[in-house]
Amino acid sequence: MKAKSIPVCIILSIVTCGIYGIYWFVTLHNDANNASQEQNPTSAGVAVLLSIVTCSIYAMYWSYKQGEKLDKACTMRGLPTNNRSVIYLVLSIFGLSIVAYALMQDTINKFPDTAQQ
Repeated sequence: MKAKSIPVCIILSIVTCGIYGIYWFVTLHNDANNASQEQNPTSAGVAVLLSIVTCSIYAMYWSYKQGEKLDKACTMRGLPTNNRSVIYLVLSIFGLSIVAYALMQDTINKFPDTAQQ
C-alpha cells in the first residue's frame, strides 16, 4: 500500500471530471482488501461495474462495507477503530462520496505498513 495525498486526489478527481475518482475507488478497494486480509474479496473491477449498473446503489453499500474492512484492518494493527461505516454510507447517500473516500484514505494512510511517498 502506498500513502496518497488526499488534497491531490480530490483536486485530480475534480479536474478530470471524476475519472481519477474511479481510479481512487479502485485503489481504495484494493488497499482495504489487502489491509484487512479479506478472504475471497470482490475484485475492484466488479465493484466498479456493479456501481455503474446499479446507478451507484452498490457504491453506497460498498462504502459501508469499506468501513467494516478498515475497522478490521485497524484492529489487526492495534490502532483504535473509528467505526465510520454509517458515516461513509450517509455521505454516499447525500452525494458526498469524495468526502468518504478522503476519510477512507486518511485511515489507510495511518497504517504503519503504508509507506509515505
